[in-house]
Amino acid sequence: MRVIHYLNQFFGGLGGEEQAGLPLEARAGALGPGRLLEQVLGHDAQVLTTLICGDNYAAEHLEQVTAEIQAKVKEIGADLFVAGPCFEAGRYGVAAGAFCSAIQAKLGIPVITGMALENPGVDLYRQDLHIIDSGPNAAQMRDALTKMARLAVKLVQKEPIGSPAEEGYFPRGILHDEFVEKTAAERLIDMALAKAAGRPFESELMVTTFEPVAAPPPVRDLSKATIAIVTDGGLVPKGNPDKIPFRAATNFGSYNIAGVRDLQGQDYEVSHRGYDTRYVEEDPNRLVPVDVLREMEKAGLIGKLHDQFLSTSGLANPFSNTRPMGKRIAEQLKEAGIDAVILTST
Repeated sequence: MRVIHYLNQFFGGLGGEEQAGLPLEARAGALGPGRLLEQVLGHDAQVLTTLICGDNYAAEHLEQVTAEIQAKVKEIGADLFVAGPCFEAGRYGVAAGAFCSAIQAKLGIPVITGMALENPGVDLYRQDLHIIDSGPNAAQMRDALTKMARLAVKLVQKEPIGSPAEEGYFPRGILHDEFVEKTAAERLIDMALAKAAGRPFESELMVTTFEPVAAPPPVRDLSKATIAIVTDGGLVPKGNPDKIPFRAATNFGSYNIAGVRDLQGQDYEVSHRGYDTRYVEEDPNRLVPVDVLREMEKAGLIGKLHDQFLSTSGLANPFSNTRPMGKRIAEQLKEAGIDAVILTST
């Protein structure tokens, strides 16, 4: 079995976050987790090439890196493409999912990856791919690779694939006919009775859960309130100093606007590819309305505009990713004594 293995800069042994900007490179043979992968795959499997890319570089050049990886897989004639496992590393998971999805769709080659439930790559690609539940960290490396290898062999040999519970992958929302002892109505009653009695039960549907958020009290007097601007439209200073990815961002930036009357296009750029950014690049106030809020501040309609605006990219960002980031933004604004927020989007 001819295998190509994709790793990020950390698991590829090139360094930590300081090496996240490294472009894609190919190394002969198995590296790091790839050596264990060869063992658990068996079947005379050999990792011919290890592809390594920095998390930031992959996120910022996703289309380019995807095309480069596809070309490499086609050139080598691989029987299997493996990415990760990525555990809870968000940028790593999003990139791995994108590469696996493209290779599977365009080259028809079996692919396998592994992630933790909270990895945004799971929400983005679970319907397209078999993603093994890797657990949260590298302590589960052997178990994750063993499950990945077992399922990968079945995919390569075109053997029947069992249920998510049997194989260890995340449910994909695909229903298959099968014979069961109880009807749907009977199973539903059993689950309802178990829930009422506080006993454990397992739903047959993937349910998206939303944290209840209580509405805050209204601002009593806007003329004394400090107002902040938050946007998921990706506006950042030139050079993108916080390296906010254009999609599935896991970080945000806070940018100084103290004393600024309005934003100038030459000072900003947009890290977002989900809308036509030309109009924001011409006049950033269209997304982050500093000019109008300064007029309101001068007229006494609001007390003060916060000295910073906060920005991230909301493109292709699942709840498992945005929830913790939103909480960090809220904590920062609360510490700054903000009374109200204007949230702008695309």
